[in-house]
Amino acid sequence: MESNFVNRPDDAPSAEEAARALHTLGDDRERMAEGIRVPWPLLAAFGGVAAWWVSAAAGTTPGEDFHAPTTGWLGLVAVLLIAHLVQREVGVRFRGMGATATWALLGILAICLLLFSVSLGLVSLGATWAVSLTALAAFGITTWLAGLAYRSAAERIGRG
Repeated sequence: MESNFVNRPDDAPSAEEAARALHTLGDDRERMAEGIRVPWPLLAAFGGVAAWWVSAAAGTTPGEDFHAPTTGWLGLVAVLLIAHLVQREVGVRFRGMGATATWALLGILAICLLLFSVSLGLVSLGATWAVSLTALAAFGITTWLAGLAYRSAAERIGRG
């Protein structure tokens, strides 16, 4: 069997042509990253799931008879569904999100857990009405941090 790997100096691209081709690919990557628009309705859906989860504390009875809400699994399914919809709308699969996006996602988890704990405390003090404030805070902070994570992942696409 014959090999087609014959080195012909006249067919080989020059170093300048190779550099131009790499530069063009880099420009294409940057244009693609700039063209990705932030799907705010879907990111707000992440905030809605967070608010719903935090507000689930209002239906509990903290104390000895405390039973954690079982809505957490449904919330996880909702988050995975929204993440799929974000990838489908944008048309780009985010393989590596980068450090900023990772920290933003960890921040979402930490803030939601903190706000859920505060909500449980409010319910135990009889201030169930105040859980709406913690749910509103969860919505706003989660939507903002999800946008930060999204923009960071999109910038990472532009950098390669």
